[in-house]
Amino acid sequence: MTAGLLGGWRARVGPFFGDIVLATAIAVAAASAASGATSNEPAQAILVLLAGGAALTFAVRRVYPVQVLAIAVLVTAFFALVYGGYWPFAALLGFYSLAAHTERRTALVAGAIGLLALAGPIAHDIEWNPVTWSTIALFAGRLAPLVAAWILGDNMRTRRAYLRALEDRAEQLEREQDANTRRAAAEEQARIAREVHDIVAHNLSVIIVQATAADAVFATDPTDARRAVRTIGSTARQALDEVRRVLGVVRIGEERSPAFPPQPTLDRLGTLLEQVRSAGLQVELEVSGDAHDLPPALELSAYRIVQEALTNTLRHADAGHATVTLRFGSDALDVEVVDDGTASASGNGAGGRGLIGMRERAAALGGSVETEPVPEGGFRVAARLPFATTER
Repeated sequence: MTAGLLGGWRARVGPFFGDIVLATAIAVAAASAASGATSNEPAQAILVLLAGGAALTFAVRRVYPVQVLAIAVLVTAFFALVYGGYWPFAALLGFYSLAAHTERRTALVAGAIGLLALAGPIAHDIEWNPVTWSTIALFAGRLAPLVAAWILGDNMRTRRAYLRALEDRAEQLEREQDANTRRAAAEEQARIAREVHDIVAHNLSVIIVQATAADAVFATDPTDARRAVRTIGSTARQALDEVRRVLGVVRIGEERSPAFPPQPTLDRLGTLLEQVRSAGLQVELEVSGDAHDLPPALELSAYRIVQEALTNTLRHADAGHATVTLRFGSDALDVEVVDDGTASASGNGAGGRGLIGMRERAAALGGSVETEPVPEGGFRVAARLPFATTER
């Protein structure tokens, strides 16, 4: 931060300090030249002060370029008309400063006026009798450097404006990149939150069901109780591994550990259904259409939607049976989970975080999720996940 402040201070003060040095050098040279313009000592002192003072105004040429040019033109014209000496150095710097530090329209008008104001004194200093091409060339040759100085200053102003535009564009791109980074981080945080919610909610639901069953038969059927406890242990370990995998990918500078399982896909749907069956819910899987490989993001979303729907059934629906249907269409995968429970839509997660997560997953793929009670009893979750969005 200190380096940035020093750099900004140098950028502001450096040019001004350089102008002071330049103005001082020109003032010394102008005063030296003016000292020989006359032998009258009082008049000589006045001319030295006039020339030196006019030259010192170049210290503020960046701030007041029009005024500095006017002073340079007046002093140059005065010496040319009164003492017959044409010293163009101050005028050259004035025209350059005008074009370099003034808006172009103002620089054109002020430059034209300054050129006309010097044309008379320059012509006065030339012997026109007779008028020849050489005298015309001499007159034009004295005006040409002034025009060239203005053109050079205008080019420098244009170049600086171009560089400022590039810097502004670079800053804008940097701001946009920062915004995109923050947006990507927020989206990644939301994705991780959905993953953790789905993993924890499902596995805790299974653990709760098994723990309740083990407690109920602990004294009368130790074998079933032991089986339930083992299921709790394996489910908890699976949940821990999945949570570690999800949270492990956000560690900066570390790669995903090969010990962690990959993202779940539809190939692991059988394991999920077995886990749900062990919790007491009978689940059937029906697949229709031409099953084929799908994009990983779509398979993960389909798996999580089925997982969340079955989790809600375990937690809220008091159901004994559920059917999971996968329909592979030509342009989309339809996922449907129907149970025979008695819970209302709100009880089955329609108003909770679970359904919000399902809808977010489907929306990210350009799809949708519908939830509704089944007329003959139960609840239905239907998701449509298009292929095109994920395959682009």
